[in-house]
Amino acid sequence: MKLIDAHCHFDFPVFDGHRDEILARSSSLGIERVVVPGVRQVDWDRVETTALAHNALYYCLGIHPWYVDEQSSEEALDELERRLRRRPVRCVALGECGLDRVRGDLERQRPWFEAQVVLARDLGWPLVIHSVKTHDDVAAILKSCRFSGRALVHGFSGSFEQASKLVELGCKIGVGGVITHERARKTRSTMARLPLAALVLETDAPDMSPAGVEKGQNSPEYLPRIFDALAALRNEPEEQIWQALKDNVEGLYGWR
Repeated sequence: MKLIDAHCHFDFPVFDGHRDEILARSSSLGIERVVVPGVRQVDWDRVETTALAHNALYYCLGIHPWYVDEQSSEEALDELERRLRRRPVRCVALGECGLDRVRGDLERQRPWFEAQVVLARDLGWPLVIHSVKTHDDVAAILKSCRFSGRALVHGFSGSFEQASKLVELGCKIGVGGVITHERARKTRSTMARLPLAALVLETDAPDMSPAGVEKGQNSPEYLPRIFDALAALRNEPEEQIWQALKDNVEGLYGWR
């Protein structure tokens, strides 16, 4: 069964000098594609270069809420629009953008997120969304900006009710390494109950390590562990789960 890692920071320096061997191991385990999100303007060239150097890699361009204070809003957003209008090869979404109540100033983050939602809406790009304790805020902004396109709320760890609201808006929900931890009861329950058609598999490597993997040492090669954990939580046959996950991510990124 082939798997796709919908969100992996494979451009990060921790992978320098090891990408070929990691991708070779990942391929042998059935990892077919890996999507690399951009998080700030200064990194966009590195993200693109990393993705174009390997046939299995695709990428996104966006401004992450942690880094909004590093950017000049007019310059960064203009450059983001310019790049996305070119429809660059193997670029599949706008992201990673979003809100984070735990790190940074939420009111500083909000206009950046709104601007990127509107840009994705107007240019017809999917969104990759970072949301930490802001799921209701994200839903409200998607509504107020009249965004009706494709979106992934990655690394989701909220409640079933919050996830359901996002799914009603057309969002996919990112399933990551947190579900491999027995203590993550709320997230595990959410992923067990959501419609299979709403789920997308990801690692968020090098972060969000699955159980048994050292913090900061996550990798695309651990995606099958997340799949196995999800299959153990669901009632559907593994083949059905795999096919749905494949259809979901391919639909999200416009591969079908």
